[in-house]
Amino acid sequence: MKGQHEFHGAEKHSIHLISDLLHKVGRWYELHRERELLASLSDEALKDIGMSRADVENESIKPFWSDPMHK
Repeated sequence: MKGQHEFHGAEKHSIHLISDLLHKVGRWYELHRERELLASLSDEALKDIGMSRADVENESIKPFWSDPMHK
């Protein structure tokens, strides 16, 4: 039936939106956690990866939704 087919399409669309939202929230948490870990590194470890404390400060003040990889 036509009405039933439209309902399943809307249901699939809703599931896709929820899945996208969960992915986005997970990515935001991942970015937040990575920035915390980066800030916890010693100056020697930062030097090893080619970053300065100023680089870390600039990264750590970014909002959690600022995703440099746009995932």
